[in-house]
Amino acid sequence: MANFVKLANSLARIGVGLALGGAVVNSALYNVDGGHRAVIFDRISGVSQKVRGEGTHFLIPLVQTPYIFDVRSRPTNVPVVTGSKDLQNVSITLRILFRPQSSSLPNIFVNLGVDYDEKVLPSITREVLTAVVAQFDASELITQREMVSQRVNEELTERANQFGVILDDISLTHLTFGQEFTSAVEQKQVAQQEAERARYLVEKAEQVKQAAVISAEGDSMGAKLIASALSQAGEGLIELRKVEAAEDIASQLSKSRNVVYLPSGQQTLLALPS
Repeated sequence: MANFVKLANSLARIGVGLALGGAVVNSALYNVDGGHRAVIFDRISGVSQKVRGEGTHFLIPLVQTPYIFDVRSRPTNVPVVTGSKDLQNVSITLRILFRPQSSSLPNIFVNLGVDYDEKVLPSITREVLTAVVAQFDASELITQREMVSQRVNEELTERANQFGVILDDISLTHLTFGQEFTSAVEQKQVAQQEAERARYLVEKAEQVKQAAVISAEGDSMGAKLIASALSQAGEGLIELRKVEAAEDIASQLSKSRNVVYLPSGQQTLLALPS
């Protein structure tokens, strides 16, 4: 019986040892998922400059702590309200795809922390947009939007690289102006439409006037030609026109029913006595 108790105690101690050993081994392992990187903080030597990649890694429990960073591209929207060259309020929103440089993760962790994007992107975006927008008038921001976007892209990319952040894409998704400028633009458009309508009415009146002049000139020329013909042909032309008119009337009457036309002084058969 005593031997059995000793054996049970030995097995219990072994089980406890194995459990403790398993816990120690488990605490000495950490995983880095796909699209992530790890930075190790050592309580003795500080932040390690070696960046751990994907997979399972060892560390010293209670001495080393892993900090995981997502190195995949992530989107964020940064709204900014600033002023244009002509002192108009401009509301702009940028959509940014960003990711950290893997080799810069230790410096990012030391200087900015895990939430580096919330500290860096809003501030540098406001800085760059304020500088770029101030170079353009409000109307130029609309007509030269591609140029504005290109300048913002170049300057913001360069500025982010100083913090170890890569910008994969920058899109200007929202651009609006103050109420006063919007009302002025609408009034200008209405005035332009009214001016176009007035110009159309003036051109139409001018065309009608020219048509009337041309028609009058044609009538005058026709009258002159008729007068010239009459002066040259005498009464013969008039008699010719009478004959042509009589022939036309006779032709029309001959096609009508119950109409008989005879020279004056003659009677129709209907008028003879039966």
